[in-house]
Amino acid sequence: MKLFVCLAAALSIAALTASAQSPPPDPAFDVVSVKRNTSGGPMLQRNTPGNIAMFNVPVRQLVRMAYQLQDFQIVGAPDWANTDRFDIEGRFEPPPPGPPPQTPRMLLMMRTLLRDRFGMVARKETREMPILALKLERADGRLGPQLKPAAVDCAALNAAAGGRGPAGGPPPGGRAGGPPLDGRGAPPPAGTPFSLGARPACGDRMAFGQLLAGGMPISRLATQILSQLTGRIVVDRTGLTGGYDIDLKWTPTPDQLPPGPPPPGVELPPIDPNGPSLSTALQEQLGLKLETERGPVDVLVIERLQQPADN
Repeated sequence: MKLFVCLAAALSIAALTASAQSPPPDPAFDVVSVKRNTSGGPMLQRNTPGNIAMFNVPVRQLVRMAYQLQDFQIVGAPDWANTDRFDIEGRFEPPPPGPPPQTPRMLLMMRTLLRDRFGMVARKETREMPILALKLERADGRLGPQLKPAAVDCAALNAAAGGRGPAGGPPPGGRAGGPPLDGRGAPPPAGTPFSLGARPACGDRMAFGQLLAGGMPISRLATQILSQLTGRIVVDRTGLTGGYDIDLKWTPTPDQLPPGPPPPGVELPPIDPNGPSLSTALQEQLGLKLETERGPVDVLVIERLQQPADN
């Protein structure tokens, strides 16, 4: 009997030790739905607290969002990952107020979705590739007329808000691709003209060859905005610190426009074919320039990705 009791106690201690040492489960949506979309409509996203909904989205775009990558940083994805479209909806418990984690929980839940529903297996590598460096255009350091130091200290406001971002910041995802759907999911009235509206005090809005930003660090302009537009890693070599108000307009190339048709009823703004290119607009309007260099680039190598079952 003594031996049995000692053995049982030892097994209980071992189980508790193993439980304490095992890592916590990966963040995941509480409920998730994945359905194939063959409508040929526009790619849309509509988020509310505790719910994310993406419509007509290719899996390659999901990978880009989940890992915060540019398209050229994804290696080995099958062709269908860019052509087949899906509707994805996920429900989750909103996180409590407080400073955001280093990797947002939403991104971790999307990575779990890719693993569990699309069977994705991938590894990270670093490769030497062409990159772009953002530098001052003028030797005297003078800035362009559309780049001005911000009157509002957005970093201080963000810290005071507990890392959640001040009011008037960017919409979910940091972009404005057109008038949003209303709370009932209805499209805007037919013929609604596109408008970015007024410049936000802290945040940015960008679409169709226009960027309005308030209190934006130049590092964000380089590594996120310009990297997205150029399809290259862009590093900030301007030496500029603090936030800046930006009003940039250029003639976008086809790959700089939102994919697919606009949302129903939205009237797209005319694009001036004689307007400046992005490079020219940066120089003339902001007093900045892009120069080609080579440097290390993180890439995601996809080893396996499979078609999901609808649910």
